[in-house]
Amino acid sequence: MHPKLKPLDEQAIVITGASSGINLVAARQAAARGARVLLVSRSEEALRGICEDIRGRGGEASYAVADVANEADLQRAAQTATERYGGFDTWVNGAAVSIYGKVLEVDLEDQRRLFETNYWGVVNGSRVAAQHLATRGGAIVNIGSVLSDRAIPIQGVYSASKHAVKGFTDALRMEIEQDGLPISVTLIKPSAIDTPYMRHAKNYLDVQPRNPPPVYAPELVAGAILHAAQHPVRDIVVGGGGRLISTFGMLFPRLTDLGMRRSMPYFQRTREPARPRAENNLYHPDHDGEERSGIPDLHVFERSAYTRARLHPMATGAVAAALGAAALLALRRR
Repeated sequence: MHPKLKPLDEQAIVITGASSGINLVAARQAAARGARVLLVSRSEEALRGICEDIRGRGGEASYAVADVANEADLQRAAQTATERYGGFDTWVNGAAVSIYGKVLEVDLEDQRRLFETNYWGVVNGSRVAAQHLATRGGAIVNIGSVLSDRAIPIQGVYSASKHAVKGFTDALRMEIEQDGLPISVTLIKPSAIDTPYMRHAKNYLDVQPRNPPPVYAPELVAGAILHAAQHPVRDIVVGGGGRLISTFGMLFPRLTDLGMRRSMPYFQRTREPARPRAENNLYHPDHDGEERSGIPDLHVFERSAYTRARLHPMATGAVAAALGAAALLALRRR
């Protein structure tokens, strides 16, 4: 059954990890465009303030406090959406945590906790959403990463979790299609994004970590999420830099290994001393309510021609055809 997705202003949307970064931007954008939004995260204080801000701007927003590692928490969040909005039309699995450190040096307890959020959080959310949407129809949008395709050193544990998210999402999509359920399943794969990601990560390095360039604005990912809420699409890579890394890694894996191991340890380190390792959000909320990193002098790409072309292929093709026709006419006149 081909999923029929509603326009955004007719939808109720559940977004996990919505108290910071990409998912916070997506929640605000969705509310500004008329959607009713249920924000889900572990930080009630942050959620309350964000919802008040959205309502103050004329939007409709509620919240549910939940740890995505606990399926019962997400069942209660779905029940809240049903009580407030009569159900939901799109469920976004966006909650994630990260660790900077070599895979052989990161404590196994920390690795397991990361998977509880990044992988099992997606599994739990997808199961809850699929159960609700099986008769109603709608979209499940899972947030993976370019690192779902291409692992990098120093973020190996995070890369492994995002590989797992991709495998689960691909299998879920095929099974839903086989069963004829009216549910669209999309995997969003962002490049490096300017969010509080580094501040939230547990850091095993002796210096402050950073995202490898190019770094893109979270609004680009939020736009891709809301596009997937309205259009059935298999996956979307956000940022041409990430698309290049992913493609190069598939075509030339050993050469990419060489480039990664020489460049990535350097690109992910700053010269600033590391903050105390306990300052992270791996087990508890930390510094929620922020959309961006706030790093001074960080070059951020606010636009991506690749992503725009991916989301609007017909419009992009028409522009390209018009430019080609104009060039051909100019050559004929010469």
